[in-house]
Amino acid sequence: MAYQQNRPIKLTLSELSEFTDSELRGDPDCKISGIAAIDQAGAGDLSFIHDGRYQSFLSTTQASAIILPTKLADSYSGNQLVNDDPYLAYARAVAALFPPHEVLAFIHPTAVIGEDVAIGQDVYVAAHTVIGNGCELEDRVRLGPGSILGDECVVGEASILKGNVSLGDRSRVGKRCLIHSGAVLGADGFGFAPQKNGKWYKITQIGNVVIGNDVEIGANTCIDRAAIGSTRVGDGVKLDNLIQIGHNAQIGEDTIIAANAAIAGSTKIGRRCRVGGAVAIAGHLEIADDVVITGFSMVTHSLRPAGVYSSGITADDNRSWRKNAARFRKLDDLFRRVMNIEKIIKS
Repeated sequence: MAYQQNRPIKLTLSELSEFTDSELRGDPDCKISGIAAIDQAGAGDLSFIHDGRYQSFLSTTQASAIILPTKLADSYSGNQLVNDDPYLAYARAVAALFPPHEVLAFIHPTAVIGEDVAIGQDVYVAAHTVIGNGCELEDRVRLGPGSILGDECVVGEASILKGNVSLGDRSRVGKRCLIHSGAVLGADGFGFAPQKNGKWYKITQIGNVVIGNDVEIGANTCIDRAAIGSTRVGDGVKLDNLIQIGHNAQIGEDTIIAANAAIAGSTKIGRRCRVGGAVAIAGHLEIADDVVITGFSMVTHSLRPAGVYSSGITADDNRSWRKNAARFRKLDDLFRRVMNIEKIIKS
């Protein structure tokens, strides 16, 4: 059945070396059936380290094999897979050891399906799902329990919507996407026109949301429909939990955004960007390709050259922080005094 937790299979170290494109040192027939942290691993487990911080565990670990970078390979005499990118090798090993379950074609009797809905082959629709009129589900789509699709939505081939995902009218999800529980795509954008009487007049949001291929969207993330046109998320984008993306925003291919980030409407983020947790980006800005924004930064102007950008103040001892905060309030006065001193010196 669908949505069962993946169960591990047994593979030999030789097989895993091929899956991970790693050099094998040790017993090629060693059986691996699990993954564990190096200080918690036991017989049958594969573990990994990618730098010297955990090297001390090499003498005590009970793991059957370890993924190691080349620079640490000679410090361990046990079974190992040697790879210059041990983190990527670990990711590939997990995928090999925990393959996805086959999902049978099934539509639960409690599902509510509208008119003119096109359903492809091997589609799974879980209990209490609602599918609006004119929707299209391509082959091997999986819809989790309680998911809601508005009218004329399209979900691409082999995409998975976990439980309680909502798609607004005319939302389009590409192929091989994974959308986690509670995500909302296509809710109204935050658009209100001010009136002379101090009240707000709602701007009807008539656009949609378009998600590219191979996108992952975290739990409870919200992507608003466009006021006009489309809010777009490019191919290969990875979004963490609890992210807010405003109406008409554009997210470039292969960009990754960490949890609690907020991107205001009509901002364009380039390709291959990395946005840290709790970053706030104002609206109508442009972020160039290959930009890195570190956590808790506030972006109020466009970032056009590629590079690393930061803002905010890191945590400090409270007593020291309070002193610095008090001095910060005097910074403008200090600046003006220095300027006056420079003028006196020059004269």
